[in-house]
Amino acid sequence: MRPHLSFLLVACTLSACAGARQPWVELAGHRYAVELAKDDAERARGLMFRDAMPTDHGMLFIHDVQEPQAYWMKNTKIPLDILYFDNARKLVSQQRDVPPCSLGDACPPYPSNAPARYVLELNAGQAEAMKLKDGAVLKFGPGIPSAK
Repeated sequence: MRPHLSFLLVACTLSACAGARQPWVELAGHRYAVELAKDDAERARGLMFRDAMPTDHGMLFIHDVQEPQAYWMKNTKIPLDILYFDNARKLVSQQRDVPPCSLGDACPPYPSNAPARYVLELNAGQAEAMKLKDGAVLKFGPGIPSAK
């Protein structure tokens, strides 16, 4: 029984270590594990073709410069909140409860109302649950690049 317990202990330790390396952001007191989309290919694919995303997860899109952004839901199967942040990581625009779209290039855009550098996509309803207001600050965990 001892070896089995040791194996579980090692497995849990490795699992915890792997989880510690997962990039995260914090917004309005809520922490989300995030996938990073840092280049054109990653940003273009985004959350396409996924059937679900855990409640405490999201995707953070990092743009090279702060400018007006517009996202769409092409081939996206889950409804999302699309949150736009400036260089200072302040929330400047929100698109809440954006529905999935299977219309290909006919899917409508969801623009930011102000220039943005970072875009955080969460499951639809998260912004409402947090009572999120423009001006909220997005905190980055270790390993997420900030504006230069």
